[in-house]
Amino acid sequence: MTGKITAIYRYPVKGLSPDPMQSVAVAAGGTLPFDRAWAIENGPSRFDPADPRPVPDISFLILMRDERLATLESRFDEEAQRLTLLRNGRQVASGVLSTPSGRQVIEQFVAAYMADRLRGRPKIVGAPGHSITEGGVNRVHIVNLATVRELERVIGRSVDPIRFRPNLLVDGLPAWAEFDWLGREIEAGAVRLKACERTERCAATNVDPKTGARDMDIPAVMRREFGHHDFGVYAEVLSSGALSVGDPVATPGP
Repeated sequence: MTGKITAIYRYPVKGLSPDPMQSVAVAAGGTLPFDRAWAIENGPSRFDPADPRPVPDISFLILMRDERLATLESRFDEEAQRLTLLRNGRQVASGVLSTPSGRQVIEQFVAAYMADRLRGRPKIVGAPGHSITEGGVNRVHIVNLATVRELERVIGRSVDPIRFRPNLLVDGLPAWAEFDWLGREIEAGAVRLKACERTERCAATNVDPKTGARDMDIPAVMRREFGHHDFGVYAEVLSSGALSVGDPVATPGP
């Protein structure tokens, strides 16, 4: 059974809005370039750019606790490594994340915009080639749109798939088919992936990714209706190559 990639996203700054892509080159053992390359410390953390080991997500500004982040639209220029933040379509800050002065511009805006949520001075942190994830493992997150539609059916309203922070959205497969991929290889365009873990969902999915409103309790609905609160799968990149919107996704056989 074959589906297709319908959207590709990365999240250059952890907790901020996605950067949509038409195609992307990935390397074996890696993730999408610049995915979670930076995060915003909420007061001092133990993150060391010289030795970038995992630290708890609570060290950073994140949607699970800081839903106002969702009211910001972020745009990322990969060549310049420039982040631009917009509020209601109007630019409110812009800076080159690879430079101290550029990060400082963003930090000053965040300090004012998120003042009531801060435990100390916000600081943008990152390390070249490192993806800031709580587990410290490079993976690609896949969400099946048929599973999103099944969730919409039981909730009785539309659900933006961006609530689940996917890297790849796929369609043309049965709902929950992605859980059958665990431990198996997947052919996605020219890239081989291996599904390795179901994604356990938290309260971040309750936040509308456009308005910042906490308007659902998705983990509770899933526990009640499906007996679990897993949504999407993490996959390891086994081979280098390009992924593009429209590429086929071949699911493994029995």
